[in-house]
Amino acid sequence: MTPPNELVYQLALTEVPQIGSVQARLLMEHFENAEAVFKAKKTTLEKIEGIGEMRATAIKSFHEFNVFEKEISFIEKYKIKVLFIKDKNYPQKLLNCYDPPTILYYKGEADLNQRKSIAIIGTRNNTEYGKQLTQQLIQDLAPYDPLIISGLAAGIDALAHKQSLHLQIPTVGVLGHGLDTIYPGHHKNLAKEILHQNGGLLTEFKSGTLPDKHNFPTRNRIVAGMADAVVVIETAVKGGSMITARLAFDYNRDVFAFPGKTTDSKSEGCNHLIREQKAQLIFSAKDIIELMGWDCQPARFSIQKKIFVELAPNENAIVEALHTSSELHVDQLQMITKLSGSALAATLLQLELKGIIKQSPGKIFSVT
Repeated sequence: MTPPNELVYQLALTEVPQIGSVQARLLMEHFENAEAVFKAKKTTLEKIEGIGEMRATAIKSFHEFNVFEKEISFIEKYKIKVLFIKDKNYPQKLLNCYDPPTILYYKGEADLNQRKSIAIIGTRNNTEYGKQLTQQLIQDLAPYDPLIISGLAAGIDALAHKQSLHLQIPTVGVLGHGLDTIYPGHHKNLAKEILHQNGGLLTEFKSGTLPDKHNFPTRNRIVAGMADAVVVIETAVKGGSMITARLAFDYNRDVFAFPGKTTDSKSEGCNHLIREQKAQLIFSAKDIIELMGWDCQPARFSIQKKIFVELAPNENAIVEALHTSSELHVDQLQMITKLSGSALAATLLQLELKGIIKQSPGKIFSVT
């Protein structure tokens, strides 16, 4: 058997019993790559918080590296991009979630780290009202060059993808199955058009994974986590869109919802999210643009104003990053500074209290 390479070790990390996405992330915070995980001593693995003896044993007992030959052949044949959690092209906003996928399989050309990204979701059985809202929303957002993310499902998802294609806005469909199939089947042409127009199809499921019901809530966390904000157009009080919206809220993403009639079951979920204060009520794209701060002019860095301020190393790293780019989203700051989520949050707060930086809507930071 050919010795495993790094890709094999990466795939293997997703198959070790009792090692899910949370544990894989913990491991990759301690090791340079996936190979190092499998070659580490059991005693070293045991000492990692969240791993312990049982999971360390599972890692050291895993030897089925040859089972990935078929998957690697599929990846190579169809030019699939495998995005490991430590890769620079991995959607960096997902790293601010506690359970980011260890591996993502990607077909397409859209930039998954585009500066502005909006997830648009809703019912599979939309009304004409929902259709008009979706089309107008994307038309009004188009000048801001966002990445439009949705789930390639029927209804609002499909409308969001189609309007994006019509306006030549990059769009990515996040799938609840492998890249060897498209669900629903009648969206095959839509999927082809997304790829043809330099969009993308993204999934954490390997080839051969069927669109089973339990895969879609898992898929929804990617939709929620890789966007700056989630917009709910129409939804019943139960369903996938509500799961996605609540996940986005838990991930500290901005969540927006269009209100509807109190007697309309397809608006019941949106109204419920607004009442629970888990979504902000919006009437148009203008509300999103204002609340996200997309119309704000970047603040200019004033060296003279800050010259006498003493900064700690973490504070200096953030200020230097903002000096270079004028303004950055919190996820971009974490990617540049390599600070942990808690350290970044604490340092940003200190800098705000000192009056050195300011936060704009949409978790955008700039120097004052």
